Amino acid sequence: MTDASLTYDSELAGAFGPTLLIDLAEDRILAATTAAGPMFADADIVGTPFSRFVADGMDHFVVFIGEVQHRGTGWTRRVTLQTAAGEVQPCEITARAINRAGRDLLLLHVLDLKELEQHAAEVAAANIYSGGLVEWQRAQTFFADLERENQLILNAAGEGIYGVNADGKTTFVNRAAQEMLGWTTEDLLGRDIHTMIHHHHLNGEKYPSHECPIYQSFRYEQVNRIEDEVFWRKDGKPIRVEYISTPIYDGAQLVGAVVIFRDISERWENERKLREAMEEVAALRDQLEEENAYLQEAISIERAHHDIIGRSAAILHIINQIELVGPTDTNVLIRGENGVGKSLLASAIHNDSKRKRRPMIHFKAGASTLEKIESELFGQVRGAFSGALKDRPGKLELAHGGTLFIDEVADIPVEVQGHLLDALQNRSVVRLGDDRARVIDLRVIASTSSDIEREVRTGRLRQDLVLHLDVFPINCPPLRERPEDIPFLTAHLLRMACKRLGRKVPVVTEGAMRKLQDYQWPGNVRELANVVERGAIVSRSDKLQVEIHNGTAAAVSPMSTLMTEADIEQIRIANTIAWLKKTGGKVSGKDGAAAMLGIRPTTLSSRLNKLGLNKDDWSQRKR
Repeated sequence: MTDASLTYDSELAGAFGPTLLIDLAEDRILAATTAAGPMFADADIVGTPFSRFVADGMDHFVVFIGEVQHRGTGWTRRVTLQTAAGEVQPCEITARAINRAGRDLLLLHVLDLKELEQHAAEVAAANIYSGGLVEWQRAQTFFADLERENQLILNAAGEGIYGVNADGKTTFVNRAAQEMLGWTTEDLLGRDIHTMIHHHHLNGEKYPSHECPIYQSFRYEQVNRIEDEVFWRKDGKPIRVEYISTPIYDGAQLVGAVVIFRDISERWENERKLREAMEEVAALRDQLEEENAYLQEAISIERAHHDIIGRSAAILHIINQIELVGPTDTNVLIRGENGVGKSLLASAIHNDSKRKRRPMIHFKAGASTLEKIESELFGQVRGAFSGALKDRPGKLELAHGGTLFIDEVADIPVEVQGHLLDALQNRSVVRLGDDRARVIDLRVIASTSSDIEREVRTGRLRQDLVLHLDVFPINCPPLRERPEDIPFLTAHLLRMACKRLGRKVPVVTEGAMRKLQDYQWPGNVRELANVVERGAIVSRSDKLQVEIHNGTAAAVSPMSTLMTEADIEQIRIANTIAWLKKTGGKVSGKDGAAAMLGIRPTTLSSRLNKLGLNKDDWSQRKR
């Protein structure tokens, strides 16, 4: 025997029964008592791996080793051993951790449970025999009464209560626990309750027993209170529970734990609904705050005309004109390119007038054929012409007491313009096919995107009609001349589009806004609205995606050849220089270049500065 073996044998000195000294790092038995050989049916047990004698519960044995190393000592009955021949040996293992020269050793004592139970039975029988029949009957009555009282107390409790021994086996279950879990005492008693009601988390992850707070109660002798976990019913459905797990002692010996739990599923669901309701209230509050901020901004921007968006000097001037002319009955002529919002200005003027209680009748001259324009304006009686099957009032009659808005007045055929002028001047209208005049009281607001002076010169528009309508002129500049209005228009149009589409309003980045402001907008606000709505549809993130197609400008142009913005810019430069050349460099006045272009002199001056043109450009070309 070597010195090392003598040292190992010294660890076994005083040991009684089957005892082993195990090297944990090498899984090797270093020494053993003489009683260990017969128990494991292996005379040469020293030097062999210990793991070959573990029949079942190797995972529990690994957890047990950790417990012993943490506490210094420990015991368990959850590990089943076997002999070298494979015969199972139910046992209780007691262990002590040892460290020798930096090596982790385990001194393991094995107690045969079959032998222990046999000894206990022999002692109990001997006591009963020595006490006689009377003593046996008294003990039986005492324990029966005690069990009945305990069951009455447990079953009267409203909470679920169950107990587990040191091996994790169920020792008792009260009636409330059975009702909540759906398991009976026959299902649970003597079985590992963790694997039956506490095996998985709610998300599907496995719940190992060594992580369970209930097992930790008797492993580490601590009380654990858990407020939100799940137990699994017999039908496979989870219930949310809160529970407290308390270790149980028999004298100084830790024997298990008792668990008291209650079903909090209904409370948790009510709390969830309350949280959702609070989140909805918060969302509505945020929405209300956003809407209020928007309304405040809109009021400050639009100055009582909530449909006219912008802060440019041109828009502020238009709003001032509306406030001046709105309360009067004066006729108004609105000039501006297609898409600038002329009908919007007409509505604002009408809504500021004393006629706002009556509807504003809209007549779009360019939308009707020559044959229908007179019928649309003046009305008809049955049989007035082929297809006139009933009496019908015209737009002039319908606007009685209110406002008539003539959109694109220059599109009315010149032969109808005289008839319209007579009706407006005489304040009466005669339906087609009728000879009775009907009195009308109305205000006229007209609009045009045409060059009025050119239309008059060419004879397509009667000058006397223009004089009658153009009492108070309002010029609506194109969007390209007021880029500072584009951010406010974009925000307004984006909100409207997202509301229609049922989508969250995306953020307009500086890059997107720069792209919008750099574009010339031949289709004006109408084109901007289309681009914004298209952007709201295609944007998949929280940022607005701006797509301006090159064909957009060409689509609103009468030309068939598609042009780039550079091409359009060159045409604008050439056209401006040509008019200045024709007028001898004269900008303002009746025969100036601004009048010929159909724009204001200040607008032409701004355009010359923007294009970088000066007198040398047209005087050189003139030579």
